[in-house]
Amino acid sequence: MNTMTLWYISGWQFAALAFAALVVGFSKTAVSGANTVSLAIFAAVLPARASTGVLLPVLIAGDVLAVLTYRRHAHWPTLWRLFPAVAAGVVGGTLFLMWADDAIVRTSIGAILLLMAGITLWRRRRTEAADEPDAVTTRAGRMKARSYGVLGGFTTMVANAGGPVMSMYLLSAGFRKLGFLGTSAFFFLIVNVAKVPFSAGLGLIDGRSLLLDAALAVFVVPGALFGRWAVDRINQRLFEQLVIAATILGAVQLLVR
Repeated sequence: MNTMTLWYISGWQFAALAFAALVVGFSKTAVSGANTVSLAIFAAVLPARASTGVLLPVLIAGDVLAVLTYRRHAHWPTLWRLFPAVAAGVVGGTLFLMWADDAIVRTSIGAILLLMAGITLWRRRRTEAADEPDAVTTRAGRMKARSYGVLGGFTTMVANAGGPVMSMYLLSAGFRKLGFLGTSAFFFLIVNVAKVPFSAGLGLIDGRSLLLDAALAVFVVPGALFGRWAVDRINQRLFEQLVIAATILGAVQLLVR
């Protein structure tokens, strides 16, 4: 990573990154998938590959706040079923990053997100979501968890864009609002921390990028607090619509850039 670039951002560029960090906090405690907006801002201000390394610790800061807020609502059977497939996706994403250029990465992730949103909308037209996320215990549910897990691990490794993929999975599995947020909070804290050695090995994280992260992490806190205030005022139907809309918006941004 050309870390010297990090020392030549203007005041307006830093303000854009600070706003993106605030959105990260909001997305972690309110509307998961909204951090695709942050992904686009980071990639616009910083070199594309460097932006993924800078954004990762900011996401981890948001994950910690989300876990502290929703730790009692996590559904661990779902998490244990996802992790092996996610690990495979992270390894695949690491190999992909070793040869793919920015254009291929953006197009691939954008197409996957649009596909996931389309499948979720189609499934929701056919059946109402269940009250409890017990679908993961069936054979079809396990296959779905593995498929989404691999895609989630792949997308989170190559572009920090796993949020929308997992959002689509959790919605399709029938999670209600707090269960959705609690499960995704633990999921991304564990996965993002596990990605750090891979990102450092690829040269995407170093001492200078971490200094910028330390400055940006301050802005994650008010975003998370605002998200916690807002989530109690968003009903379940609106919550699901916002998650899907954020996913589609992020996918389109990746495809048209």
